[in-house]
Amino acid sequence: MSVEVPPPARLARSPLRGVPRRTAGDHLRAALQALSGGHARIASHRETSWASVTFAGTRHRLELLFEGAAAVEAGELLLAELPEHEFDIPRQLVADATVREVDHRMLPEPCLAASIELLLLEDA
Repeated sequence: MSVEVPPPARLARSPLRGVPRRTAGDHLRAALQALSGGHARIASHRETSWASVTFAGTRHRLELLFEGAAAVEAGELLLAELPEHEFDIPRQLVADATVREVDHRMLPEPCLAASIELLLLEDA
């Protein structure tokens, strides 16, 4: 006995199929790179879920390194602008941006290490 199996339905091909979608964390890292003029090296990025009674989002903790005189200058500008900077991250609002810790070193080469924390809220 043979059973006739209908042909599989054709799926519309998407030009983006197989291309990973950029996350809010990806957009945040790109925005920080742009704000630093490309001088930041992101040593670590930790993301945790966050929620209150009325809002949901994610808390991001990043460790940034700036090595060399030009990079240190760019890092100092980033840290000064960070709390008031208007980020453009799709479907996210930056509710809080805080500089948690900064370490400057001058020898053997100028270096700036910074720990920053940002709270991103989902924009409905």
